[in-house]
Amino acid sequence: MDEVKVIEIKKSVFEDNDKDAANLRTDLKKRGVYLLNLMSSPGSGKTTTLVQLINRLKDKIRIAVMEADIDSDVDAVKIKEQTGIESIQLHTGGMCHLDAEMTRQGLDNIPLNNLDLVILENVGNLVCPAEFDTGACRNAMILSVPEGHDKPLKYPLMFSVCDLVIVNKIDVMPYFDFDLEKCKEYVHMRNPKAEVIPICAKTGEGVEKLADWILKEIKNWK
Repeated sequence: MDEVKVIEIKKSVFEDNDKDAANLRTDLKKRGVYLLNLMSSPGSGKTTTLVQLINRLKDKIRIAVMEADIDSDVDAVKIKEQTGIESIQLHTGGMCHLDAEMTRQGLDNIPLNNLDLVILENVGNLVCPAEFDTGACRNAMILSVPEGHDKPLKYPLMFSVCDLVIVNKIDVMPYFDFDLEKCKEYVHMRNPKAEVIPICAKTGEGVEKLADWILKEIKNWK
């Protein structure tokens, strides 16, 4: 029987994406624009966190947001209505992640020359988004208290690629079996250098520290 040719599609796709992501980071560096890729599972409070964060930062730096979802424009509308900043919606056509080329297409539709920070709210998912480099300067993710402190053990890649882990909904910790110190321990098992910032997006607790982290990052990037 003749042998058939086997092509490693997945490897090729990742390699091409890594090149695109590196090129995008170089372009952003030249423009002085900091891109933050924010990931999490659905319902963790990404959009609410962004509203709190942006309202603390928008008088200090120029910000825009790209909201990625399979469908709808609910989150982009919420950001624009509650913060007044530029917000666009990216539809992924059924895909559960964004890659570097898709991110670049979104960036082509916002005025980068007038911005310091672009936040990409990635598709809600703890698996696929972690596999693709978007070209962001840093990766961040939100882990909400109801999800449990053991998530870093169950989703190792997500926590390995994230420079910042935001633990949200700390106001409900008394009602859930959530151990913040264990959570930090598990995060640092995956990424010893990751910053862990506990917040409550609903009340604003801890968001000022998050804003300071962003400002420091942007200063060091430029």
